[in-house]
Amino acid sequence: MTVCVIPARFNSARFPGKLLAKAQGKTILQRTFERASLCTDLDALFVATDDEKIATHIESLGGQILWTSPDCQNGTERILEALKNTKALQDSSIILNVQGDHPCTEPKTMSQIIEQLKNDPAAPVATAVFPLKDLSDFLSPHIVKCVFDERQNALYFSRSPIPYHREKDPLKAFGHLGIYGYRTDFLLKSLSQTNTPLQLQEDLEQLKVLEKGYKVKIGIVDEIPRSVDTPEDLVKLERYLCP
Repeated sequence: MTVCVIPARFNSARFPGKLLAKAQGKTILQRTFERASLCTDLDALFVATDDEKIATHIESLGGQILWTSPDCQNGTERILEALKNTKALQDSSIILNVQGDHPCTEPKTMSQIIEQLKNDPAAPVATAVFPLKDLSDFLSPHIVKCVFDERQNALYFSRSPIPYHREKDPLKAFGHLGIYGYRTDFLLKSLSQTNTPLQLQEDLEQLKVLEKGYKVKIGIVDEIPRSVDTPEDLVKLERYLCP
C-alpha cells in the first residue's frame, strides 16, 4: 500500500498562517491537497498537523487528519510521529511526503517518485530534481541544489551553488523539489536516529539520509517548483494562476 502524508503547520517564521492564505479563491493547503488527490498511484491521503484551524479546513474538504505534536522540527519528523501512532501508515510499504506549501505539485511527479522506489529495491528514499535555468536561482541559498551520479543516486544537497559553474559554460545544475518517497520500514528504522552534522549545518533534512550511508534515488522532472514561503510568493502564485 502506498500512502501520501502532507505535513501542515500553521506557524511559519516567514509567513505565519500561509497554508490558509488564499490564491484565486482557494487556500494554499487546499490546492496542495487537491493536487495530491489526483495521483492515481496512492491508496490513501492524509494531512498531518497540530493545528485545529488546519484540521477543520481539511475535514471540510473530506480529508483525513493525523494529529501530531507542535514540537516537530520538520515535515519528516511530523510524518515519523504520525507513523508511530497510525496503523494505516504502519501497514503501508511506501510513504510519500508532499509539503503543504507546494500548491502546484504535479501528480505525475508523485507517481515518478513512487515508481523509482518500486524499481530499485536497494533505494530506501527517492526524490526529484529539476533543471535550473537562471544563474540567480543557482546562487540563491533558498533553492537547494543537488548533484548525483550516473545512476541518479544523490551525492550531495546544498544551499551553496554546486557544482562549480565556469562562466564560459552553459549552466548545468539541478534544484531540489521538496517531495520525498520513503520505504515505511526505513522511516521507522533510521530517521528516528540522531541528527547529523551536515544536516544541521545546511538545515537540510535529506542530508541525514546520506550521512547515515543510505542511498537517495533522484528523478529528473520538468516541474517548476512554486512553493509559498513569503507573502511575495503568494503574489507570484496569483499571477501564475491568473496570467
